[in-house]
Amino acid sequence: MSAKPHIMVVDDEPAARDMVGDYLKMHGFEVTPCDGAAALRRAMAAGRPDLIVLDLNMPEEDGLSVIRDLKRSAPVPVIMLTATASAVDRIVGLELGADDYLAKPCELRELLARIRSVLRRAAAVAAAARPEQKERVRFGTKWLDLAGHMLRDDDGAEFPLTSSEFNLLKAFAENPRRVLSRDRLLDLAGARDPDAFDRAIDVRITRIRKKIEPDPEAPAFIKTVRGAGYMFLPDGEKR
Repeated sequence: MSAKPHIMVVDDEPAARDMVGDYLKMHGFEVTPCDGAAALRRAMAAGRPDLIVLDLNMPEEDGLSVIRDLKRSAPVPVIMLTATASAVDRIVGLELGADDYLAKPCELRELLARIRSVLRRAAAVAAAARPEQKERVRFGTKWLDLAGHMLRDDDGAEFPLTSSEFNLLKAFAENPRRVLSRDRLLDLAGARDPDAFDRAIDVRITRIRKKIEPDPEAPAFIKTVRGAGYMFLPDGEKR
């Protein structure tokens, strides 16, 4: 991350866009305002930002579609802003790879704190990956490539992961044979809103199991510990 992090603020409402942009500039950020998805893509063609603040409710192209496209082409941290405060939108956005969210109108001090938190987390992930370029961890039928943020099979074929899936697998890799509660997994994976996202953790675990378990219906590597959470058993040990 540079000494002056670059934030792109995407909102079709000029007043909201300018208010957020001006506030972030006051706190030492370089800001590029964008009035929609097309403007964002033009700006990103000139250089990738450190983080994107993205309004979900835009007439030209909805924010969820933008997140889906971003996470396929450019792994940039994204904080969603949503006026609807819909749990469904938040869940879908996080499942697509967004890093955080705030309801609109947002408290600017909280947005600033969330931005700093996501940037710290992104920097920590990047720093941790640098000395581990060749490190990989076995997960059932696959290997987790910590540097490449993806799964590989024994033949080297690649299986891309969403940001949330990678963060969960990394959390399990760092805590083998330990029961991790849903709340702890929310913290380790960088998710938020524990009241809304217990179900999202379960959905992510189900998707991960389909990718790594020989029999996803009888998981041997990521086990459910009833009433407590989940446990990663590197060798599919019985518990």
